[in-house]
Amino acid sequence: MGLEINYLDGQTPLSEEEFDGLKIPSITTREELDEFEQLNIEEAIQWSFGKKIQAKDLFSEKFIKDLHKRMYGDVWLWAGSFRNSEKNLGIKSFLIPVQLKQLLDNALFWYENKILTPDEIAIRFKHELVSIHCFPNGNGRHSRLMADLIMEKLYNKPFLTWGSSNLVKATEKRKAYIEAIKMADNLDLTKLILFAKS
Repeated sequence: MGLEINYLDGQTPLSEEEFDGLKIPSITTREELDEFEQLNIEEAIQWSFGKKIQAKDLFSEKFIKDLHKRMYGDVWLWAGSFRNSEKNLGIKSFLIPVQLKQLLDNALFWYENKILTPDEIAIRFKHELVSIHCFPNGNGRHSRLMADLIMEKLYNKPFLTWGSSNLVKATEKRKAYIEAIKMADNLDLTKLILFAKS
């Protein structure tokens, strides 16, 4: 394996088997990997433009998996497939389908019954989705794009700005984002909502 990654706080290390799923063997640095992943993510965002997506479709396991595959399918063989290894973050892998189903059902209920504001639904969904940690890699970026799509597709609002920063690099913005996630872990979404809109 030529690629070696130094992980930042809040990132999930890949297993040897997951590394074997790299579709582009010429990638040797973290910067190259980030660049290829970002290109793939931009294609996924382009795909979403102009699409009408109903809440029942957005809040489905199929959409969760399909979006991840669109975001990472050019880079990783396992894109769009739930992880089957245990990580430093997230729930036990065998619980992913059940916990995700519960989150999707809850989110649809929040939306249909106007239980929460649009910001609260998008950010609560993002936080709970990243806490489940469905996939071997890309959970933070995937959950942020899901929050963006909730805002755009269900409420006709623009994508969130997420500190207008690249959160995969070690920056002060990333540090603030991780702090906001940790506050959300303690059931206080205030800082994460503010960060998402900053």
